[in-house]
Amino acid sequence: MMKNNHERLPMRLLFVGDVMLGRLVNKALEHLRPEYPWGDTLPLFQQAHVRICNLECAMTDWGTPWSLFPKVFHFRSDAKNVAVLNAAQIDVVSLANNHSLDFDYEGLIHTMNNLAAVGIHYSGAGHNTREASTPAIWETNGTKLALIALTDNEPAWEATEEQAGVFYVPINLHDKRTELLLELTSKTKESVDLLIVSAHWGPNWGFAPPADHLPFAHALIDAGADIIFGHSGHVVRGVELYKAHPILYCTGDFIDDYAVDQVERNDLSFIFIVETEGQKITRLLLYPTVIKNFQARRAPGQEREAIVTTMQRLCTNLNTSTTWNEQEERLEVQITG
Repeated sequence: MMKNNHERLPMRLLFVGDVMLGRLVNKALEHLRPEYPWGDTLPLFQQAHVRICNLECAMTDWGTPWSLFPKVFHFRSDAKNVAVLNAAQIDVVSLANNHSLDFDYEGLIHTMNNLAAVGIHYSGAGHNTREASTPAIWETNGTKLALIALTDNEPAWEATEEQAGVFYVPINLHDKRTELLLELTSKTKESVDLLIVSAHWGPNWGFAPPADHLPFAHALIDAGADIIFGHSGHVVRGVELYKAHPILYCTGDFIDDYAVDQVERNDLSFIFIVETEGQKITRLLLYPTVIKNFQARRAPGQEREAIVTTMQRLCTNLNTSTTWNEQEERLEVQITG
């Protein structure tokens, strides 16, 4: 049974995009503290009530690199590095992406076990299609939340009744799997206060969301989703408000060791904080960040100005008004008065 509105306290939900702790980040963590990758952004995590990211790597000491079809990059972080997620008090992660099975089915299963062992919820992958599509559900501050995670990447990794994998859903409103996703969204919303749908979707690069993402996101909100948490493109894309619900089309990269494209600047992103009162979403705050030396940091000077200017333009293209708060060094989007 749903709680009465007066029992739900105001909430701050924090979202960051792809967190990749493998390769050179993994190597650095052999001698660095678990707090290191979060840099000076940790106070923002500590001030939030809920913290969510896309985990862009397997977290396991086991498994062999995926070899059933060609794959250029294989990302694995040592199992002990779940402590990195705990250092930022991460509550839940998406495993529906194109790197969860980088170290084969064994690596995926160990990843799920390692997350569960430290109390981190996950959605988007499982031993079969039922588990992969199961929402993560938990309660914080008197509010019941759920995360449904899906991806349109790596269709060969789709979980089946007999095979582990990810919750694969093509971005096609006429596909049977999309119909099942919308049914799942509606059913889940009946029993929770806030429902987040995480989508690892679309191609790499490009600041504009693909045209088919807009009606797909709208359909999810019509079905009951409160927040759309998008990622995969390596760069931030604009925020749209649809029926007073935020759609984060792409939240970019947050921690990684990637080469930086000097035009699209995949090292620049934001911490996205959604504020709520009861079941009403009131405000979205965007804190500019930059990746340096395998660490997320609050973006300074010209880098801050560059990503803020870009995001303001991208939001305007989606009819979203933003205000720069100089004192707090953040963009603000008012959702309800």
